[in-house]
This record gives sequence, C-alpha cells and structure tokens, in this order.
Amino acid sequence: MTPNIPETARIVEVGPRDGLQNEAVIVPLAVKIELIERLADCGLRTIETGSFVAPERVPQMADSDQVFQKLARNPDVGYTALTPNIKGFERAIRARVSEVAVFAAASETFSQRNTNCSIAESIERFEDIFNAAAKHDIPVRGYISCIIACPYEGEIAADRVVRLMQRLLELGCYQVSLGDTIGAGTPLQIKRLLSNCLQSADPQQLAVHFHNTYGQALPNILTALELGISNIDSSVAGLGGCPYAPGASGNAATEDLVYMLDGMGIATGVNLAKLIETSHWICAKLQRRNQSQAALAFRSAGRTNATP
Repeated sequence: MTPNIPETARIVEVGPRDGLQNEAVIVPLAVKIELIERLADCGLRTIETGSFVAPERVPQMADSDQVFQKLARNPDVGYTALTPNIKGFERAIRARVSEVAVFAAASETFSQRNTNCSIAESIERFEDIFNAAAKHDIPVRGYISCIIACPYEGEIAADRVVRLMQRLLELGCYQVSLGDTIGAGTPLQIKRLLSNCLQSADPQQLAVHFHNTYGQALPNILTALELGISNIDSSVAGLGGCPYAPGASGNAATEDLVYMLDGMGIATGVNLAKLIETSHWICAKLQRRNQSQAALAFRSAGRTNATP
C-alpha cells in the first residue's frame, strides 16, 4: 500500500439527510427511520440523521425531531444533525443528537441562496452554536460548500476555501468537510486544493464530500486518500443533490466507496452485501433508479458475494 494511504477509513453516511433532502415527494417518517436503522446494521458508525432547519426552507427535513425521537439507536453509532443557527441547535439538543454540524460556503452567492446571509454573517451565527456546544459537550463538525466551483459564480479561488476552513477550525470544529457541491472538480484540482488546506490542518481535521455529477467522485476520493485524508462523506445509492445548486447530482455512492476501499485493503467495518440490499430497498421505496454502479453491477450479475 502507498505509504500515505491510511489503513482504515471513517465513512460519514449522509443519505438520510443530504440524500433525502432533494427528493421532490416527502419521504414517510417510517421509511426514514428504517433507512437509518438499516444503515446502522450495515456497520456504518456515523449517520447524518436529520437537519434542524426551517421547515419552509427544506420541507423534507421538517420531521427530524420525530426521526430522532422514534429511532431505535445503536449505542455504537453517532447520529448527527445539521444546525444552521442557535434555534436549530436547541432543537438538536432536545433530540439528543450525538454531534452537530454547521455549514458555510466559499461562494458569497451560494451562501445567500443557501442560508440567506453572507459568509461573514453565517460565521457570526455559528459563534452562539459553538458556545452552547461547549456547555453541552457536543462535538461540532463543519461543512464548506463550493470548494471548487459555484453554480452562480463559477470557479472558486483556493485561498477562500483555506481561510474559511481555518476560521471554522479556530471556532472549534473538530473536523471540516470540504464539499464539491456541483461535482466539478477533477483529481489534480482536488490535489492542489487539499495540499493547500493541509499546510495549516492535520489530515484528521479534514473530510471530503464529493458529488458525482461528472463521474469524478471516486477518483477525487482516491486523491484525498493518497494525501492521508481518511474521513469520507457518502450517500447510500448515490442519493442526493442540492436544492440550491442547479445541476448538482447525487453524492458519491457509499456502496461504490466501500467496494473500492475493500479492494484496497482499507478497513471500514461496513458489510457491503447488506449495504447493497439496503440500497435497492430505499430506491424501491423512493421509486427511483439506483445511482450506485456497484449495486447495479452486483444485481445484474446475480451476485450475493460482495467481495471485490
């Protein structure tokens, strides 16, 4: 194995939040809960379970309080939620979340469309969250959108991403997930950006969140792994997109990611066969095509053995 490539990887499963939020038809509460419980049974140990945003902004997440309340929790699993402001954080505390996440963008226009405020204003809102999180001993993770390009502004300068990452770490994020929201990045672009970020951050302080719009998610993840970054966001069945990023398709599919990592000898603790079964189950519930190439390939071949 290449010296820098880690022996283990932490997968943050974002399907129940980032994956479902873009679905046009409201997904029933019972389906959301079963999806999360199935993912936990597959061996995924960090699951983005909901989002405490204003219901009118993201109607699909309006029942996040109920999801957390009725979920049969696995004590080995962290159930996380997005909290854009202190009001959302207070709801998250009542829901007994394992950790919260705040989200910013490297694009001013995207920040206005996504959070209805400037980048600077979004950071100011976070200060109350960090103060409250410290009192409640709740870890805070950060997200940065549009690290390579923005659907409104085009290419994003790397130094904007680096400065925003540094600020989130200074505020108290234990980790910052760098998101290629429209999936425009290619491996060399990602390598340059991540190398810049790593000049002022440890690899464990960074995660990657790649959309697969142009089929670049796995190559970009491999680039991150070669730089020693082992925290990876992905979504079952490649579910996802962004309501405020026209043209953005789904996330990196968790099944495709696990298949690749298994083949590289990188441990994840995830049962690929169970994950593929869950992948097809949720797609049947949503009446949509599975976006995971691995899941489709295994079904086409009639395979039950998920070994690469």
